[in-house]
Amino acid sequence: MRVTEIFHSLQGEGVLAGTPSVFVRLAGCPLRCRWCDTKYAWDFSGGTDVVLDDLIEQICGYPCRHVVITGGEPLVGPDLSPRNGVVMLTRQLKRLGRHITIETSGMAFVPDLVCDLMSISPKLGNSVPAEPDLAADHERAKPVPEVLKALIETYSCQFKFVVDKPEDIAEIQRLLGQLPPVASERVLLMPQATTRETLQSKAPLVAQLCRETGFRYGQRLHVLLWGNVRGT
Repeated sequence: MRVTEIFHSLQGEGVLAGTPSVFVRLAGCPLRCRWCDTKYAWDFSGGTDVVLDDLIEQICGYPCRHVVITGGEPLVGPDLSPRNGVVMLTRQLKRLGRHITIETSGMAFVPDLVCDLMSISPKLGNSVPAEPDLAADHERAKPVPEVLKALIETYSCQFKFVVDKPEDIAEIQRLLGQLPPVASERVLLMPQATTRETLQSKAPLVAQLCRETGFRYGQRLHVLLWGNVRGT
């Protein structure tokens, strides 16, 4: 399994924000989002090839129960089929008593994962790359309602949406309207920001949108604490 990095930090987003966690960032993502802050994880051939036993040993070297499997896009390989090894990774971690969060765009349904929290971040129109070829790949890889529905029905989920402007709310509501009901406290709106200054400037707008819609405000604690720093 190709791994971009493993690090110990605080969960920066979602309902578990602030929780000490080990992050396992798998290599590769087909989406190429315009505002992505982990572009170094886009390449499926990047990172280091790590066998499962060694990966488990590295994860367990940290004094931490919570493990976050992220990317890139951790659920798919370069051909967009389920990523080899990810199911066994979750099973091994659960046998060792770890709490497992999977951070995904929601583009793939993998039925046999062991997952305590499926953290789904569907990409909105504000994420489409400016380059035409990348934009076409992005559109082909975007999640579809049928896949999101399967994830909701199989796993305990939260939805995180990166909000750049008020008009994004209509797109979020259209998508959620195509899905089984999702509790409003499990839908988080996060400011689109990769720096502390941008985060603070956009936070009031997103907070107001949460007041208007009933959705939850999603802090980006890692940006607030460290800014755009790798390994946090």
